[in-house]
Amino acid sequence: MTRTRLAVWIALALFCLPVQAERADREKPTNIEADKLEYDDARQITVFTGHVLLTKGTIVIRGDRLVLRQFSEGMQTAVATGKRASFRQKREGMEQIINGFANQIEYDSRSETLKLTSDALIKRLECDVAIDEITGGVIVYNAQSELFTVDGKAPGDASGRVRIIIQPRADTKSEAGTGAAKCPPGTPVPLKPAASLASPRGTAAASR
Repeated sequence: MTRTRLAVWIALALFCLPVQAERADREKPTNIEADKLEYDDARQITVFTGHVLLTKGTIVIRGDRLVLRQFSEGMQTAVATGKRASFRQKREGMEQIINGFANQIEYDSRSETLKLTSDALIKRLECDVAIDEITGGVIVYNAQSELFTVDGKAPGDASGRVRIIIQPRADTKSEAGTGAAKCPPGTPVPLKPAASLASPRGTAAASR
């Protein structure tokens, strides 16, 4: 393990709460909007291009292009690219959002793994305010194991650094028995699901 990765693991252990994704998301339908799609029924692959928006429960993925692959039992992988693609997901039982940006974002619903590559950034938002940030060449976030790994270098990069910003935390009152911070009244809701658009054999469709 390099010194850079070791420092990141120590820092994350010190300041990050367990990053547990919203468990209800896995049971939600996948909805996608785009300007255009190409659908390969035999391979169960759909390519979306142009202002792509994917939603699945609290998950929101945006990009210029997205390749969606279907597997049995409704599982999917999605690879979004763009300058820059983005990912958002609510944390289980908390008023917190994981918000990620990169030139390529890979999401695998089977393992609940998110991989951000090239100019990668992940923020943890509480009441829509960033409370910590991580930047690097490649960031991998596993919602099942609740762990991050960060590498300063992306494939093809000759150099790179990992950076972490930890904001000072004000005391917050928890909801009774939950330990979850409660946002002030009027805090904007950051997630808006797209309309459900289903195509044959469960593959999402696009609209203009």
